[in-house]
Amino acid sequence: MTAPGRETLLAALALAVHAPSVHNTQPWRWRFGRRSVHLYADPLRWLPATDPAERDLLMSCGAALHHARVALAALGWAGTVHRLPNPAYPDHLAAIELHPREPSLEVLAMATAIPHRRSDRRRYASWPVPQARYREYSGLAAAEGVVLHVVSQGRDRTRVVEAIAKADQLQRSNPQAAEELARWSGRGRWAEDGVPAASVSEAASYGDLRLRPYAGTPDTPGPSDGAGELLVLGTASDDRVAALKAGEAASAVLLAATTDGLASCPLTQPLEVGSTRARMTDVLGGDLVPHMIIRIGWPTLAGHPLPKTPRRPADEVLDPQPA
Repeated sequence: MTAPGRETLLAALALAVHAPSVHNTQPWRWRFGRRSVHLYADPLRWLPATDPAERDLLMSCGAALHHARVALAALGWAGTVHRLPNPAYPDHLAAIELHPREPSLEVLAMATAIPHRRSDRRRYASWPVPQARYREYSGLAAAEGVVLHVVSQGRDRTRVVEAIAKADQLQRSNPQAAEELARWSGRGRWAEDGVPAASVSEAASYGDLRLRPYAGTPDTPGPSDGAGELLVLGTASDDRVAALKAGEAASAVLLAATTDGLASCPLTQPLEVGSTRARMTDVLGGDLVPHMIIRIGWPTLAGHPLPKTPRRPADEVLDPQPA
């Protein structure tokens, strides 16, 4: 077979739509070619007040791109990715050129993790994550052209949590950003997008970490621990390709963490506000551009399984015309 069948492509897309996205907006469209899969941004799902520079949108699409790559590889189709392949159409974010290849055990494990990954906004256990895991995750990020910085306790940790708290304060005072947050969260069980009410955090904060106030989040702080550990993803440049790659790296790290039994959650709030984004740049030594924070840790033994976050079905995000 020289080209994947349509059923194979639909099966891969059904996994790709599980990718995390800002407020679960799922800001992507897809098209199929004969031997290719094409990713487009959906500007109708952009959050202009929360994400004025479109970095969250691009990272969300980058995560979906990586999910698609993993799913296709698990189905026997490796992909050569061409990012921003057509400058005349900036919403055409990527083309995946496909060729047959036997899937590796690592790819199969990562694909298996896709439907089980959750953005876990609850309290995490206090057990430390082994440093060997972080070395593995750094390697996965580096393979996507992204640097993973582990935020240790001390000055860096203080800078990050202060940036998160300040960004939260500024976005709460921004009526447009507050409206977007309210509109895209607190969703019922039958919704196909947005953050469901069952998946918001159980407190306004855990330890030193302030959490984004999705609709239904209590205003009271939680226990004095449970914040987890923090990882920051950064790149050498600040352009659309870098944001896409940051999303791809985030997907790789989140899926590996899921495979390892860890809880995780992407955090982008301090990177959506100019002043706090500058603070985050200092955490990376001033030489790298920060894109995302990943909160990570072990789930508590008392934690119940999180419900599946809603996703639009593959046929709703697939354009009927060929690429």
